[in-house]
Amino acid sequence: MSSVQVAATGPAHAHKRIGPGLALASLGAIAFSGKAIIVKLAYRYGVDAVTLIMLRMLFALPLFALMAWWAGRGKPALTRRDWTGVAGLGFSGYYLSSFLDFAGLAYVTASLERLILYLNPTLVLLFGWIAYRRRITRWQAAGMSVSYTGVLLVFGHELQLGQSAAAAWGTLLIFLSAVSYAVYLVASGEFVKRLGSLRLVGLATSVACVLCIVQFVLLRPVETAFLVAPAVIWLSVLNAIVCTALPVLAVMMAIERIGPAMAAQTGMIGPMSTILMGVLILGEPFTAWIAAGTVLVIAGIFVFTRTGR
Repeated sequence: MSSVQVAATGPAHAHKRIGPGLALASLGAIAFSGKAIIVKLAYRYGVDAVTLIMLRMLFALPLFALMAWWAGRGKPALTRRDWTGVAGLGFSGYYLSSFLDFAGLAYVTASLERLILYLNPTLVLLFGWIAYRRRITRWQAAGMSVSYTGVLLVFGHELQLGQSAAAAWGTLLIFLSAVSYAVYLVASGEFVKRLGSLRLVGLATSVACVLCIVQFVLLRPVETAFLVAPAVIWLSVLNAIVCTALPVLAVMMAIERIGPAMAAQTGMIGPMSTILMGVLILGEPFTAWIAAGTVLVIAGIFVFTRTGR
């Protein structure tokens, strides 16, 4: 093919990839945002966080194990160092962060949960500055300030609902969940290069699934897993497939087509979709404070990511 033909077909080919890529990134963001809605619905049946996360991970384990096997075909076997790293990343990035998130959702709205977790890029930058002395620009600092102001606005609204202690505890748990996941992102760079992103995610999430199941066996009578309402089982299956495995694959495929920067920008629809589903499905309030806080968080992250390229 001549250079003229490449020039003529290149933009058209790129355009064909952008459409599906944006669709996949949007699907991943919306599906992942639905996790909070499903968890809040399940809590209405009296289930606790330990049981609920065990059920989610129990149904997700075969999917992630299959993902790890598929991505690892024909690749070198993992060394002892690789397995140690995968175990640590699985503990921090998917077990601890998921459990803290589920626990926190028992006390705060799905809207506040999504906004707190959306601060994750700022935490990654802060940890990068602490660990590697990576520079933080003025625009990045400004974007961080705007985003955290937005979260504080929504947090203040939660306090006005008359459950200040519960809201504070739930907010702390979810913020610690974001911290735990940010640690995973900062520490995973070397292993992503060695193992590949899909293989690492499959292995690390499989480790997390096993940890959640072991946690349940240690803390709860095994037979109680079969005493939950049938709706909790179906919600957990939905959570495992639609809100856990599907978003991972969709975002990975989106990154292959449009790159990580555009995929991250598309992910900004996540908080909005969570708030919309929270209002329509859960009956959560939507006030001017929530709207203002959401706008600030999204605007701050937009400035932060645009200036951080």
